[in-house]
Amino acid sequence: MWSTNDVQLRHAILGLLSIEPQSGYDLGRAFARSVGHFWHADQSQIYRTLDQMDSQGIITTETIVQSGRPDRRVHSLTSIGRDELDAWLRSAQEEERPKEPFLARLFFAGSLGVDGVTRLLAERECVVAATLERLRSISEPEGDLDAELRAATLRSGITAAEAELAWLADTRRRVAAYETGA
Repeated sequence: MWSTNDVQLRHAILGLLSIEPQSGYDLGRAFARSVGHFWHADQSQIYRTLDQMDSQGIITTETIVQSGRPDRRVHSLTSIGRDELDAWLRSAQEEERPKEPFLARLFFAGSLGVDGVTRLLAERECVVAATLERLRSISEPEGDLDAELRAATLRSGITAAEAELAWLADTRRRVAAYETGA
């Protein structure tokens, strides 16, 4: 039985494999450099999901023998996998049920006092600023509709990071007002 997160990871992997056949290692790198701003998957999740998908005939796996290095397992979509990806793309969108660990911390952070909350906000600002810098370093793909849609997701990540930085600055200002009793 697949959990919702497993199904979503499965579809993300199918999408990346629809671009080109890849090894599990390549998929991990693809997650980090192409969809990492909206989808995280660790390497063990990727390998586990690939094994399940291979056993179900959704992907095929070709073992490429390499000299002096471990064999490389390259995964490709089967027609069943392509059909599943297409069905998912056409299906009704799922309700998002986000989990935002930072917002949960902030929600309960009043006991830290103004200084503690200010530190929490400053730490988050550093994380978001680093994310924004990383996203801005990615070249926007160009060429066809697929490239435009990939570029759109990159712009979404950049816009979200910029908006969060503005929100953090506003929140810091509002929190600072409690330090002076204003």
